[in-house]
Amino acid sequence: MPMKIDSSIISHLQQQILLGNTKAFEDLYRLFFARLFNFAMLYVHKKEIAEEIVNDIMVKIWNKREELNRIQNLETYLFVAIRNHCLNHLAQYSNYHVMLEPETSRAEIVNLNNPEREMEWKEIYARLNKAIDELPDQCRTVFKLIKEEGFRYKQVAEILGISPRTVETQLFRAIRKLDRVIEMYVENAQQKRRSGDTLSIIFLLLLPFSI
Repeated sequence: MPMKIDSSIISHLQQQILLGNTKAFEDLYRLFFARLFNFAMLYVHKKEIAEEIVNDIMVKIWNKREELNRIQNLETYLFVAIRNHCLNHLAQYSNYHVMLEPETSRAEIVNLNNPEREMEWKEIYARLNKAIDELPDQCRTVFKLIKEEGFRYKQVAEILGISPRTVETQLFRAIRKLDRVIEMYVENAQQKRRSGDTLSIIFLLLLPFSI
């Protein structure tokens, strides 16, 4: 899970770019490129397009640097800009829509926190990653912004242009969907092994697995 960037660092770079400091702009670019690229990929699914969108936004930041003093939260601003650019692209070149899936039941999993069960951990991670990739678009985006990027509900709502209540609902749906994945895994595993402690999927989702 990426480390949350200190707001003071962002603010300092923002002020330096406002003054025309090219080194500060390069630092900002390096600081945010991977995160913005990954976020764009949630929408466009093509590396070349995602990279182009990020570069377009960053170039606009530099070209309109005199307006940076009007931006209160540059991090949120960048994610909103990427989202809007992606949606504009999709509106022009594809049929973009969001579908919701029905909620599923709560689950628990076998505690695999020991060396002998390393392969089982890997299987769980693989299943979770696959399930996350298969979440409905908005649901997956909300989950990743909160669990991977560390944004708060209010920030995610601003980035995606939805209400905090919708953010909460979408995150709940994502976790319930992943609960079902683990529930199915446990059902299969219990046919082979009837012992072991249980671990809530809510706890598992807090672990630093790759998404």
